[in-house]
Amino acid sequence: MRLAFGLEEDQVTLTVADNGPGLPVADPEGVFVPFFTTKANGSGIGLTLARQIALGHGGRLEHRAASPHGAIFQMLLPQT
Repeated sequence: MRLAFGLEEDQVTLTVADNGPGLPVADPEGVFVPFFTTKANGSGIGLTLARQIALGHGGRLEHRAASPHGAIFQMLLPQT
């Protein structure tokens, strides 16, 4: 897992990259649906909550597949 912070133009960025199974191929946006989980003991609220926090602060939460496997999530927040 990799965690990075940075500044891009007028935005603060927080990037989390892992080497897990990656995003669901059929519906990668499904990971943001409340209570969606692929884990036996998962609650399915983590990414939904993270996206709502980003939106509440005028930002966004993006994701993409990592190569060769895994996922990258990046929260972008306006610099205040």
